[in-house]
Amino acid sequence: MKKLEDYVVTIPDFPKEGIMFRDVTSILENAEGLKLSIHEMQKRLSGLEFDSIAATESRGFIFGMPLAYNKGKSFIPVRKAGKLPRETVSAEYDLEYGKATIEIHKKSIMPGQRIVLVDDLLATGGTAKAAIDLIESLGGKVVKVLFLMELAGLNGREKLAGYDVDSVIVYPGA
Repeated sequence: MKKLEDYVVTIPDFPKEGIMFRDVTSILENAEGLKLSIHEMQKRLSGLEFDSIAATESRGFIFGMPLAYNKGKSFIPVRKAGKLPRETVSAEYDLEYGKATIEIHKKSIMPGQRIVLVDDLLATGGTAKAAIDLIESLGGKVVKVLFLMELAGLNGREKLAGYDVDSVIVYPGA
């Protein structure tokens, strides 16, 4: 049986020289790879008490939604600014070359609600930390932050210190 890492295509020098790009779409394009990715992420939720899964746009949705469905939990989308129709709260965070803003519906999370945050990739941790801040601003409690892949060399876990962070695949570099 193949390991999930076997489905990841690495593209050297993309988007610029010196970067080893880990392509998540190579997992999605393979039925067994997709199935294995959801299975491996779901295993990391075994025995965990939680109410809902929140995931960040857009690749986080790909993994968060089937996990929520399989676990019989609600799904909370964390979206780019201006995409949600009801009243929202927002958080701004730094990108490599600027800033970005994400939002969540104000009524998506109730005080005390236990949330698992899901995304495809942990790099610098900026997006995940902004999503955590939104969830907590509404009274939610983040009980786990789950990623498919992690680029450990970018030190994203440091930004998420104090949270239960888990990744299916951890690459040592950037």
